[in-house]
This record gives sequence, C-alpha cells and structure tokens, in this order.
Amino acid sequence: MSRPVQYDHKGRSTTLHPYNIFLTLFLAGITMLFLALSASYIYTRIQMKIPPIELPPLFIVNTLILIASSYTMKMANDAYKADDTDKYVQSLVYTIVLSFVFMISQAVAWSLLFKNNIPIAHSNTASYLYVISFLHFAHVVAGIPFLILFIRAAKTRMKDPVSVLVYFSDPEKKLKLKLLTFYWHFLDILWIYLVIFFYLNHLIS
Repeated sequence: MSRPVQYDHKGRSTTLHPYNIFLTLFLAGITMLFLALSASYIYTRIQMKIPPIELPPLFIVNTLILIASSYTMKMANDAYKADDTDKYVQSLVYTIVLSFVFMISQAVAWSLLFKNNIPIAHSNTASYLYVISFLHFAHVVAGIPFLILFIRAAKTRMKDPVSVLVYFSDPEKKLKLKLLTFYWHFLDILWIYLVIFFYLNHLIS
C-alpha cells in the first residue's frame, strides 16, 4: 500500500506527493526536449551554413503576454491563500483570457513569417523555428483545460460560506493549484529562453 499524504497545520504536504513527482519528471522531459531541439538547430545552421531566421517583433509582445498570465496565476494563488473567492476566480479567468490572447497573437506571428516568404519549408532553420514554437504553443493549450476545471470547481462548490471554507481548506486542491502555477511559470521561462535563443542566433551570423 502507498503511504498516505500527510499535511502540516498550514495545509502543506510533509510527504512527497505523486503529483510533485509526475510534474518534476514531465518538466524535466520538456526541458530535455527543447534543449535537444536548440542544439539541433545550432548544429544544422552551422553545418549547412544557413542564415538564422529573424523573428517578428510580435514574439516579444507574446513574451509580455505570457509574463502577464504568470502574474495572474500568482494572483490566483494569493487569493486562494487569502480565501478571496471573487479575486481567485477572476484571476483564473484573466489567465485563460491572456492564454487565448497569446495563442491568437502567436498565430498572427506565424502568418507574418509566411507573408515574409518564410514558410515552414523555407529552410531547416525555419522548420526548427516553427516546430519549437508550436511545441511551446501546444503546452500552453494543454494547460487551459486545467484552468477551466479549477474555475468550474470553484463556481459549483463555493456556493455558501461553509462550502467556501471547505474548498479553500482542501490541501490537495491547494497543491494542484500550486503545481499548475509552477507549470505556468515554467512555460513563461521557457518562452523567454526560446526568444532570447533565436534572437542571439540572429545576431550571430
């Protein structure tokens, strides 16, 4: 039998929860994937002497959007700890809205590359750019259903003072929100790394 998860008086886990292990392994796998793609991009560009792709400025705008979504996730965590129902739900809604704004903006960024005659088949470096940015895009999409589930759970379960107290005092719910927030911050940091990586490649001919 598995060891039951124990919590301290503040609702913090005192044992290593399986969710923590899963997320750690998952993020480690994502990190290795993107590092491998980055290394392959550099190797291919140098070996084939292909010039780097210049990113549309919209990639920078998308970085700011993701940073804003990370901040709203932090707001949701703070509201959860403060038992602030309205701010908690609003912050999650803001995060979803910003995520959709990011996705729409990223689609526009890809269309700008096409208008500049840089389709995915333009060169190997262009292919890497599209694949890497799309993989990040897909991980943002994958996080949205979890945000929706949190909002749905909050609206269905927090109907009176007692249910609100029960919801906010649930240690496992708190852990899941914390891990989702960590995942969102990770995606933000990963995107910043990718943008800096591609811009540095553009500067280094």
